[in-house]
Amino acid sequence: MGSKKKRIASPLTAISAALLLGIVGFTVLAQEAAPPAPPQAAAANGAPGAPGRGSGGRGKMGRPAAGFNIPQSETPWSWDVVAMEDAVPTKAYATPKQARKILVLCKAAGFVHSSIPLAAATIKELGDRTGAWSTTITYDPAEINAQNLQHYDLVFLDSTTGQFLDDPNNEELTSERRQALLNFVRSGKGLAGVHAAVDSYHASPSMGGRGRGAEAANGAPPAPPDAAQRRAAMAAAESFVPTGTWPDYNKMIGGFFKWHWSYPQVITVKIDDMKSPLTQMFHGQEFVIHDETYTMAQDSYSLKNVHELTSIDYSKMSPEDKDKEPAASRRTDGDYGLSWIRREGKGRVFIEVLGHDEHMYEMPVYLEHLLAGTQYALGDLRANDAPTER
Repeated sequence: MGSKKKRIASPLTAISAALLLGIVGFTVLAQEAAPPAPPQAAAANGAPGAPGRGSGGRGKMGRPAAGFNIPQSETPWSWDVVAMEDAVPTKAYATPKQARKILVLCKAAGFVHSSIPLAAATIKELGDRTGAWSTTITYDPAEINAQNLQHYDLVFLDSTTGQFLDDPNNEELTSERRQALLNFVRSGKGLAGVHAAVDSYHASPSMGGRGRGAEAANGAPPAPPDAAQRRAAMAAAESFVPTGTWPDYNKMIGGFFKWHWSYPQVITVKIDDMKSPLTQMFHGQEFVIHDETYTMAQDSYSLKNVHELTSIDYSKMSPEDKDKEPAASRRTDGDYGLSWIRREGKGRVFIEVLGHDEHMYEMPVYLEHLLAGTQYALGDLRANDAPTER
């Protein structure tokens, strides 16, 4: 009887072992085949260098790093690209008058946003999918020169920060690049920009060696500030009033950064020009989003200089959130523009301030706004671009 039990148990044992091995093997294969999990959410205080969405650090095979004066990644996270591609519109708002070419400049000379390579890929996909333009992407400011710009209809500034055109060792070359960009736009071409395009060419309070746009003397990333330096920096920011450092650019772009509500600040987006073809995708309806939201210095951003398309509905912001803005530079008019257009000589400028976080590039309505604004700046979509206030 005992031998019979052994004979019966033996096949059962073999089957159980086989099943166990199969389960283990499937689990291992599933773990190897599964995509990496998204990085953790951004730190609540949005501090530079914190891991997660839109801030410093990257998970394994995750989003590019973000931070001050760090090497720039040129490759967006594949998961973000897939989400963006699912949201991209397929039809242009206007038929191009001719084959259009856009140069996307991704150079960040101050804070490096993790969303830069994704934004560049978005502009390319918008052009490819709709046939509105073809795209060249560069991280080299040397591409902004008179000869090279002859091949393009528009320069798109992708979260450029600091003095992004300048060569610190060559004043003549810096001057040539600056003049080339101004001449390009004023001659009748286009300029468009997203998010940190306005965080350029302005003075900022020191952040313990990490001021916006500040470079370490030896070109190396500055050391993180200690607690005392952070307290001093916060005190300086409270009393600091920013100034522009390149007046022609500051006026052309429409305004420059002074402060931001950190991600994930909730804001209500107000549609200021409901009749514009550049806002038709909103159907006149306000909407709520989360992003890192820039504010412009009062003297740099004026409705007498820009045609405002969208802005923060400041009346719907809580008193607590309003009080976060430093008192010394707080706008007295309650006007916090988010997108606008303007004429510069014979050329056209479109600016979209939102776009800090990657999730913005998977919002169809946001991408449609980028498409329409860029087609305006190219000269293919006509719109009222007279200053909102005359």
